[in-house]
Amino acid sequence: MATGKREAAPPLWPVEARLAALLPDLLVFRKPRGSEPEFATAQGVLLGVHVTGFTALMDRFSLTCKSEHGMDKLAHIFSYYISDIVEHVLCFGGDILNITGNVLLALWMVEHKQLSDIITLVAKCSLEIQEKFGIYHTREGQDLQLKIGLSAGRISQVIIGDEQRQYLLVIGRDVDDVQLAQRLAQANEIVLSWNCWKLCEQYMFEVEIMREDEAVKLRDMRIIDPFNFDEHFDKCLDYLPHYRTSADTFRTALELDPDSVLEQTLRKHIMKNILKKIDEGQPVEYVSELRTVTIVLVSLEFHRTAWMLHLCHLIQEAALYISTAIEKGGGQLSRIFMFEKGCMFLCIFGLPGDKKPDECAHALESSFSIFSFCWENLAETKLVSISITNGPVFCGVVGAVARHEYTVIGPKVTLVARMISAYPGLVSCDEVTYLRSMLPAYNFKKLPEKMMKNISNPGKMYAYLGHTRCIMFGKRHLARKRNENQPLLDREKEVEAFQMAQKGCLHQKKGKAILYEGGKGYGKSQLLAEINFLAQKEGHRVLPLKLKEADSKQYFYAIQTLMAIFFEIDTCPSYYRQECLHRQLRGMVEETLHCLFNDLFFVKFPLSFEVSHMDDLSRQKKVKACFIQVLQEAVRETPLIFLIDEAQYMDAASWEFLGTLLSSVPIIMVMTLTPTFTLCGWAQNFLQSPHTTLMPLSMLGATSLFRMACWELGVVSIPQELQIYLLRRCFGNPLYCQILCEDLLSKDILLFHDLQKQEEENSKWETLSANAMKSAMCSIFLASSEEDQELYVCTVKDDVNLDIILLPPLLKEIAVNQLDQLSPEEQLLVKCAAVIGHSFHIDLLHHLLPGWGKNKLLQVLRALVDTHVLHWLNKNKELSAGTILLPSIEIIEQTKKKRKKSDIGSASTLRLLEEQTPHETEMLEFGMPLLREAAWELWPKEQLIALHLECACFLRDLACRCGSCHRGDFVPFHRFAICSSKCSSGTSRFCSYKDTGSVLTKVITDKLQLPSSQDGFPFQKKPFCKQAIFSNDNCRTEEEFLDRVNRMLAQTTPEKDMTVTKPCHCEDVLQLVLSPLTLHCLVIGETTCAFYYLLEAAAASLDLADNYMAFFYLRKASSLLGQPSAFSFLKKHKVKICQFEEATFCSLRSEVCFNMGQITLAKKLARQALRLLKRNFPWTWFGALFQTLLEKYWHSSFLSQPTNNLNEIKKKLAVLQQRVHCLSLLRQLYNLEATASNQRFAYLAILMQKNLAEEFANEAQVISTYVDLSQYSQSTGDRERWLNSEKMAIQKCSVCWFSREELLATAQLMQSLAYTKLCLGHLDFSISLGFQAYEMCRHFKKPALENLVLSVLFRSAFLKKKFALCVRVLESQWTLISQGHDVLGLACFYSACLDLLLYGKGLLCRPFGECLHFIQHYEHSCILTSQSNVMLGVHSSLAMWFALDSQWDLFEHHFSKAHQLVKRTNASLFGSHGFVRFLECQVLMLHKMPKSVFLHILPETQSQTLKYFKEFFSRCVTCPVYHQWVSELKASVVSGEKSEASMPWTNMLRPFDTCLTKTWLEEDTIEEKNSHEGHLGIQGFDRVADVKKNKDEEIQECKC
Repeated sequence: MATGKREAAPPLWPVEARLAALLPDLLVFRKPRGSEPEFATAQGVLLGVHVTGFTALMDRFSLTCKSEHGMDKLAHIFSYYISDIVEHVLCFGGDILNITGNVLLALWMVEHKQLSDIITLVAKCSLEIQEKFGIYHTREGQDLQLKIGLSAGRISQVIIGDEQRQYLLVIGRDVDDVQLAQRLAQANEIVLSWNCWKLCEQYMFEVEIMREDEAVKLRDMRIIDPFNFDEHFDKCLDYLPHYRTSADTFRTALELDPDSVLEQTLRKHIMKNILKKIDEGQPVEYVSELRTVTIVLVSLEFHRTAWMLHLCHLIQEAALYISTAIEKGGGQLSRIFMFEKGCMFLCIFGLPGDKKPDECAHALESSFSIFSFCWENLAETKLVSISITNGPVFCGVVGAVARHEYTVIGPKVTLVARMISAYPGLVSCDEVTYLRSMLPAYNFKKLPEKMMKNISNPGKMYAYLGHTRCIMFGKRHLARKRNENQPLLDREKEVEAFQMAQKGCLHQKKGKAILYEGGKGYGKSQLLAEINFLAQKEGHRVLPLKLKEADSKQYFYAIQTLMAIFFEIDTCPSYYRQECLHRQLRGMVEETLHCLFNDLFFVKFPLSFEVSHMDDLSRQKKVKACFIQVLQEAVRETPLIFLIDEAQYMDAASWEFLGTLLSSVPIIMVMTLTPTFTLCGWAQNFLQSPHTTLMPLSMLGATSLFRMACWELGVVSIPQELQIYLLRRCFGNPLYCQILCEDLLSKDILLFHDLQKQEEENSKWETLSANAMKSAMCSIFLASSEEDQELYVCTVKDDVNLDIILLPPLLKEIAVNQLDQLSPEEQLLVKCAAVIGHSFHIDLLHHLLPGWGKNKLLQVLRALVDTHVLHWLNKNKELSAGTILLPSIEIIEQTKKKRKKSDIGSASTLRLLEEQTPHETEMLEFGMPLLREAAWELWPKEQLIALHLECACFLRDLACRCGSCHRGDFVPFHRFAICSSKCSSGTSRFCSYKDTGSVLTKVITDKLQLPSSQDGFPFQKKPFCKQAIFSNDNCRTEEEFLDRVNRMLAQTTPEKDMTVTKPCHCEDVLQLVLSPLTLHCLVIGETTCAFYYLLEAAAASLDLADNYMAFFYLRKASSLLGQPSAFSFLKKHKVKICQFEEATFCSLRSEVCFNMGQITLAKKLARQALRLLKRNFPWTWFGALFQTLLEKYWHSSFLSQPTNNLNEIKKKLAVLQQRVHCLSLLRQLYNLEATASNQRFAYLAILMQKNLAEEFANEAQVISTYVDLSQYSQSTGDRERWLNSEKMAIQKCSVCWFSREELLATAQLMQSLAYTKLCLGHLDFSISLGFQAYEMCRHFKKPALENLVLSVLFRSAFLKKKFALCVRVLESQWTLISQGHDVLGLACFYSACLDLLLYGKGLLCRPFGECLHFIQHYEHSCILTSQSNVMLGVHSSLAMWFALDSQWDLFEHHFSKAHQLVKRTNASLFGSHGFVRFLECQVLMLHKMPKSVFLHILPETQSQTLKYFKEFFSRCVTCPVYHQWVSELKASVVSGEKSEASMPWTNMLRPFDTCLTKTWLEEDTIEEKNSHEGHLGIQGFDRVADVKKNKDEEIQECKC
């Protein structure tokens, strides 16, 4: 193939040039004569190029590839191949007449005396084409080759059509000769027709005579001196008046001056859907689509005796009728082309903008009408054959920029041509058309299978016989049967309406009608099945009927069928029908009137004298009267119910009768309607009847949709990404959900896991999907009530991207139908928006729309918003992933109601957009199901990649933290760490991508690059001048620190407004930038970029406490790297990444594993990350000891070497930050267990972390590290280091500049202070600090820290006996943790609920059953088994609860678990709290528990119990808040046996009624409410405790 530079399309072509590019010069430069058909003759040379192997390639694609992917690739291959040939022909002065199928026809029109010279020119052109493009090797193994035929002589050109649409035909003997020459030629051969051979300079050619008087084979041209081809070429140019005059273009036709007359003439030759796109100014690349169409090919063979002119008139008459008939059904006559025996008309249904719901039925009906017309009205017609196929094709332009044609390419196009010759004289169709037409089977006849050339599996074929009335009535049935295992969802109101109508009919003796109105797939048929079941269960007689579209054309069909069902003759044999009907009518209808039913029920009662004298109208009235009489008698015995599904297809006469029946008979009618249909007048009258109730059906709520998906998939829960997938595609439509779930199962992209299988720690990251799913599961939807049923959950395979899963064909057809109802400019906008994603920004959308102004964009958006295709996306109304997963549906339903309200006012909002465009109104989202996915699938791959590339380039600069967070990377200094290594070598980030051979390689390499180090965010800022007053001296006490923070936050400065008052939008960045950006990179094949942004998305998710989504992004990143090798030296990633990114990947996975309870794997990955960062962490105790000595007395300074290169500093800081993060993870991991070995490693980790943090230039990191050291020291019982570390953190905080990052570190410090004051017993101080820290965390949107603050705040309020405040704290905590999947947070929450249940004076936040259910479900999860401190308190509290209820077996069960955990806990707040609960159980067991109830553990003796008290005081020295109560418990054990009988239960179970210290203050509930009025969120930053005022009220610290 030629690899030279191609002619590029100018960005803005005039309309005439765009029209001329689609047409030959023969039409552009002709002079219209005005009469149709126009007939003219001329001399010329014809060149026919036939691409062989193309049909076989299509067949191969249809067998091995997905339909859409195959069509796209096939069209790309053909267009790229044929474009070179087109440009070569244009260079030689040829005029491309058409590109039909795989044949190109070109013409050189000259005078007769010039033919010999032109034949030489065309022969030279043909030889060069064969030499350059004669064979094309495809990757599929099927070669494309060329067969070329030449002819010369007289050529007739005919213009047929009317004023609206015209077609060019080239006919004549020489046209037949060029087709014959092509057929005679073999691959890579050139054949000349005999007439061409006679007219040429024969001495110049080496030929081989193939057949005398038929054709010769051209081998080569002889080089004969003094012949010079260049001179000959210049000579021939004088014969070609329209040859190009400029080297910049291939055709003169593209450079014509604007001419309105010419434009109107050319428009007649182009299909209307293409004209609309040209008028809209759409680029040529945007015109092509991949869609399913119905193809109709009409073949007319004429008698050979017909004269040419008469033949033209016949074709004109046929074309006019065919065009009219096709357009009525929504199709278009695409082109007309001649063959040896006649002509063919290619018609297409379903082109862009023409899609209709019943496309196949319209095609069949139109074809039969054409078939009948041609046989009856075209006298010279010898044979009429019509074939119809339906399937996916490429609809778009093929060829070169200067000359291209709009065509359809696909296997179904080849099949429709083969069917013409296989089934002549018939209207034949393929099986797909037969099935999708939904026409009655008796209208078709199955045809015998026949072999077809180059089609391996043509499938079943049918002959369409036209509409024939089948002599029968319908049968009883409903579209759907009731499924016992799948109850009706969200249809309680609809069922209640039926039951109310049922009662009203029975009591009032009046007819009632309920009509349920809903779109396709809303569950109308399922609702009828449920009503059918309920009615029959109560003993009512039900007459069910399902109507079809064809039934609306049959008079009285619905009533005829309903009464046949009533008389029970619809199922009996035909020979028994009359006897059965006679028995039913006996006693109710006179014998003489039985013959009225002969035609209606196909029986033969004798005609009576009375009936014989009735006219038709009288007979109809009498039949209706008899029916009413019979039904009146029937309802006296049994209530009667009519169930009519798809009532919009009911005929008018039936509607009229039902209206009369409803007012005269107490009968219940239940019907379903589709709102898009226009009902007849009688139906409108029926709906307006006072006895009729119309109920619109609503969509399913999110929870119900998930429940349905679980039933369809056979699982009890689905992952979050699958929930988002279903929500965005279904929009609550049950049918869509069902089809999508079936499609997922058929594509085998889900993995199923046993839920009841106990979780175990995994040693491999690749096997964590099931654990991640279980840890994120908040609700379970059981398919049945069986207790021993097997429970499964599902996950999506790692290498599957749900965003690009193609829609099932049925759903795509539905969505494309909706899309084609829009105007061309609306369609283009929707298609471009679909590339961006479900939500999109108007600036990015404007970037993808070529030549659109802002006003035009807003105008089209207004129209789409008004029709609910799009919605303005308000942050407060957005249905986020977090909201989706709430256990309750209330918030989701509120969101939907708000969204509906916003739709009403969206038009007025848009009118204000030009004046004011706030942040909330710049985002939109799709508001119709499936539309975005279907529009995305319409794009050919080449254009899709280019658009995704534009999106990626646009979003690249936005892929960082929000402006409030100073726009840094989510992985600190990420861009600097990767760019520095690349910049130093001077190579591109995507150097590996250059060798892929992609068409867009150069574009991607130039345009899409990772964030550059030059795009850096602010690294360090100068302090604001007014803040200097706070930096003069360090804070020495907590009071001074709080005063300073209070004064700082009270300041009003631009600096503070910039850093503090702006809310964080990092969550929006994740959802609207990072997540779409990864998809864009994956689609364009830029996996290196995708890996970078997946790491950023994972880090952002962890920052937002969404561990599951972090795992989701990291799992995608893992699939990009490929499967790891069993041998480290063989490890080779599919994506080339730097060592820093590999370390970051390990670090992020380690954090995710830690949050999932995979402790061993988390440690392994953290060590691996440190090793990649060139900082080893020891494995053995000796190594740990040696490393500890080194860290204590000597450590290297990472930034000791001075450098002036800011990028190098940031690169080193990136490495340093990751090291600190990994060490922090290791410290938390080893601190989970209180063993000596673990504590040794934990101490080493925190020591290394402190040393590294001190090397930072960032004070916030130093503060955070000292806070970590403080809390670690408290958990290990090191009181001195604990308080010293906290003091150091306060001193470091005193020199902060109070940037946003440092304020966040300050909030972390305040949480630590609240924690410390709680442990020491300063409860009022702890509460005050907790309130302030809570407000700061809530403002910064740090859920993890916020949850920790609330836990401390609850514990302080609980110990202070402020139980009403405890309830409000727990409500805030529930709002926070229920939005995500924090199992550990839920465990802490339910632990607090249990405390409140036990000691909270009857206050209830969550019922005990809910708490117990959660613990039973999750206690074996890896997350909770790794959290000994929390679970010790949980099991001890449960044991106490069951002891209260005297359920000693359950007490023993939970106490034994607590007994196993007590040795593994530490001195942290949760550990100490759990230990106290355990000691209470010990005392309770010692004093109150019967001795005989122990089954599995031995009862504790007094001495053993006292050992636990001793251990508590030695371990929990840093938590003196509990010491007073534990001392009293110990005293009760020591005094023991004497007072055992008299100790009341109330004293045993009131841990703080006896005073924690000597100065407990009793508070009333009303005073509590006054002092802490309102929700926690009411207090602001200005609420800081007045420490001096509370000093006198503060509780003195308990001394050990």
